[in-house]
Amino acid sequence: MATGNNHEHLVRVLQETIIALVRRDGADLSSRQLGVMLTSYLTDGPHTVRGLALKLNVSKPAITRALDRLGELDLARRKPDPSDRRSVLVQRTPKGNAFMRDLRNTIVAAENRVNEPGKAEAARK
Repeated sequence: MATGNNHEHLVRVLQETIIALVRRDGADLSSRQLGVMLTSYLTDGPHTVRGLALKLNVSKPAITRALDRLGELDLARRKPDPSDRRSVLVQRTPKGNAFMRDLRNTIVAAENRVNEPGKAEAARK
């Protein structure tokens, strides 16, 4: 597959994934919240507010607000770092693990729709 076509394919999979996420029951995550979630769950930790802010190139208060929302939804939680009480660690939760599993399934389904001509359009109607 040519690179340009591959990029278009990836954008279409992203589009289908986001549409599916918006349509499902439950709370929507902002792109920042999703970025914090994906970084916390897909990269080795431990993760701190400071570290996430550096990795995502946003302010610590922005990470704190995203974690507040993720905490409300029980997708992640914060706890003081036992080795440095000034630092806050981000912890995964069972509900967050289930969210990630569902997200993976949503992405696979979106890719399948993009790969089958006409199926993506039919799914949007």
